[in-house]
Amino acid sequence: MKAIVTGASGVLGSAVRRVFESSQVDVLPLSFSRTGDGLVQLDLTNRADVRNKFAEFKPEWVIHCAAERRPDVAGAGGLDLKNPEGTKTLNSEVPGYLAELSKELNFTLVYISTDYVFDGTNPPYSPRSTPNPLNLYGKQKRGGEEAILSAQSAQAVVLRVPILYGPAPKNTDSAVNCLLDIVHDRSGKKYTMDHFATRYPTNVIDIAKFLRRLTDIKKPLPEILHYSGDEPYTKYEMCLVFAKILELPHDHIIPNADPPSAAEATSRPRDCQLDTSATEALGLEGGLELCLFEEWWANHLKTQK
Repeated sequence: MKAIVTGASGVLGSAVRRVFESSQVDVLPLSFSRTGDGLVQLDLTNRADVRNKFAEFKPEWVIHCAAERRPDVAGAGGLDLKNPEGTKTLNSEVPGYLAELSKELNFTLVYISTDYVFDGTNPPYSPRSTPNPLNLYGKQKRGGEEAILSAQSAQAVVLRVPILYGPAPKNTDSAVNCLLDIVHDRSGKKYTMDHFATRYPTNVIDIAKFLRRLTDIKKPLPEILHYSGDEPYTKYEMCLVFAKILELPHDHIIPNADPPSAAEATSRPRDCQLDTSATEALGLEGGLELCLFEEWWANHLKTQK
């Protein structure tokens, strides 16, 4: 089997690449800026280059992980902070083009989307729930979903996932991993940490293994699937887990359980829990195969010493 992984230098994309390659899949790992380790640079907004590269490789599956995931870069409170057109093109328009390309080149596209397409007011959300994104990132990713779902006869699946963690080149590559740096900080700086919004951190290795099992399914797939960890944490509670594992004090991290201001509420939904029952109903061997958050981190950090 041949597969293209976009965003292959990122936290999720690199995990997908490793898992697929370990099961003898011929992978073309695409990256926009990072090089080395076999990464192939490709600007996904250049349609001619994308078509040529895809047609040359002839993939059976394309796992589209590339995105600008940080809401503070894509924009917050409806206001762009850096490059609105660039993030819109990547997050909203490229997925639609890849869906059209899937029809021409006969591959199955999996588009990685986000729980942020929901407003967080009425969880859990099923694939049939009505999206209502609050921040610009969620709106752009919903735009990508709509582009894919409107591409008639495309072989495409939208896979929504929540906040991610796992092995990463840098802690700052993940909104969870970066909390380790805060726990480690002994500079005397105080941090106010969100203790209001509930998140469901999900391991990228689990997602990658699920995607690999998904490629073995021979029956038609649903248009939308959800994959999520099932353990609820606020970011403050994640910090407490890290402090416990590392045996470090955490008095420099101050929990903030107050409801966010109007602007912050637009940026960060309270609880976007994804209902994964339809995904489990696919009958994949092993089901979702979710690891436990604290257990995984305890083992991982032990190996990093």
